[in-house]
Amino acid sequence: MKRINPRLAKLHRSYSVFELANLLGVHRHTVREWLKKGLPKADDTRPVLILGSDFQSWWSKQRKKEKRPLQPGQFYCCKCRDAKAPALGMVEYAATNGTTGNLKAMCETCETVMHRRVRLTDIPAKMPNLDVRLTQAVPSIMERTNPSLNADYPKGA
Repeated sequence: MKRINPRLAKLHRSYSVFELANLLGVHRHTVREWLKKGLPKADDTRPVLILGSDFQSWWSKQRKKEKRPLQPGQFYCCKCRDAKAPALGMVEYAATNGTTGNLKAMCETCETVMHRRVRLTDIPAKMPNLDVRLTQAVPSIMERTNPSLNADYPKGA
């Protein structure tokens, strides 16, 4: 699905179905479907006009309805499209900096790798009663003792 930027619609401007579709980069039938789903019209006259402020508020309400916050101990599996618990209760944490990192686990249903971004201090609250293994992040090239050099060129060239 295409990401839509609702801020492209100006607050104090009215748009026809065709103008709003062109502005957002969607088909005009998509805007008509939104009207059937409850997108408010400016009035009942033709052509149908949609206020930019009405569109922005309607779009934000639609986005909030679609959100599904995760419960503690859950990851979102992109393949199953649902919140799932990690297989065997095992989770791996890789720090990206001093305060945050990525949790990685396998889906209990489809065995796909799932990821979740979390603060180090929030791990006990986000993953209670789970075996979270802390791993070291891959060091950058500057932190290595002997950085690898590009040795493709012959000496003296």
